[in-house]
Amino acid sequence: MAKVARPKPARLSEKLKAIRTKLGLSQGEMLKALGMTEHNRSVISGYELASKEPPLPVLLKYARLAGISTDVLIDDLLDLPT
Repeated sequence: MAKVARPKPARLSEKLKAIRTKLGLSQGEMLKALGMTEHNRSVISGYELASKEPPLPVLLKYARLAGISTDVLIDDLLDLPT
């Protein structure tokens, strides 16, 4: 069976950055809040610039920190709560 590429959420990076800034965290602090190690410092920037896509476990952690469903993160039609 051929592997079909799934469409990437267009607004994911903007939502991830909005969550971090709403929590008042630096990228380094967000890294720690997500339980990631220091050697991954550029990862948060990559997520926020859409050059890297976070794996599902990381999306789950973002959603839990923000108190939202992962649906809000990946569905471009849904906005983050204000």
